[in-house]
Amino acid sequence: MKVTDHINHANGEPLFSFEIIPPVKGRSIQELYNNIDPLMEFKPPFIDVTTSREEYVYIDRDGLLDKKLTRMRPGTLGICASIKHKYDVDTVPHVLCGGFTKEETEYLLVDCHYLGIDNVMALRGDAMKEEKYFAPTNGGHKFASDLVKQIQQLNCGNYLHEVIETDNCSDFCIGVAGYPEKHMEAPSLKSDLKRLKEKVELGADYVVTQMFFDNAKFFHFVEEARAMGIDVPIIPGIKPIAVKRHLQLLPQVFRVDIPEELIEAVEKCKDNKAVRQVGIEWCIEQSKELKAAGVPVLHYYSMGKSDNIKAIAREIF
Repeated sequence: MKVTDHINHANGEPLFSFEIIPPVKGRSIQELYNNIDPLMEFKPPFIDVTTSREEYVYIDRDGLLDKKLTRMRPGTLGICASIKHKYDVDTVPHVLCGGFTKEETEYLLVDCHYLGIDNVMALRGDAMKEEKYFAPTNGGHKFASDLVKQIQQLNCGNYLHEVIETDNCSDFCIGVAGYPEKHMEAPSLKSDLKRLKEKVELGADYVVTQMFFDNAKFFHFVEEARAMGIDVPIIPGIKPIAVKRHLQLLPQVFRVDIPEELIEAVEKCKDNKAVRQVGIEWCIEQSKELKAAGVPVLHYYSMGKSDNIKAIAREIF
């Protein structure tokens, strides 16, 4: 079922969903199940499965470093199929511009269609670790809007090199990212919202936001988006702070502000166990306010751990 159908069938009651990270090569999928199992009591209608682009690794060969490209977390489609089979829950694989050609993207989408996957999240992705700025893969997309266009074209039977008349077209529900504090590369929130509107006009069906810790910024973002004519569901993405180094790491990596009240509470903690509890309590209050405001879904970034998400969900759902 499509994410938008789940939202429509909920009759205004906020849904619970979360995002998982595939295990690295050589690790058991059971580790993933161990983090999903505790969250199933809250009946998530869908689970997002991230993917990652290629990265360079250096292999020591008799004292010489051999530079190779590899993907540390492959298997997104296999994980989506496994989750759907094990839990009977819809999955949303992330599809990236970075690291993939248009042909590879088409193959991926066709496989999703064969697997009965109804939803995809279309993202540009980050620059490679060794790059200062994002550079598209040779033969790949430069912008998420181009990726949305390709997915929508496929929904109409328009493949890259031919138009196929068929009664078996894909019908993907397309999610895209939104940034309450603007994308780090955008010169302003207004210009960022113009890019978001373009993605919606090209076929995006819903928006999931980057994490934020100040609900006022999310509400302002939604207000500005609606004023610009963006009328699709906007889902808040939420992440609880879990360790002290998040105070430096999250603003650096995701370009988000952390409220002074939360900073002071974390800095007073004697250890990360106490930090984790502060993060849970802050996230509970965030979630309560967002739920009262009538958001369609509360979407949590689990980052491979579920104990804090479970503690939050128990208070909200």
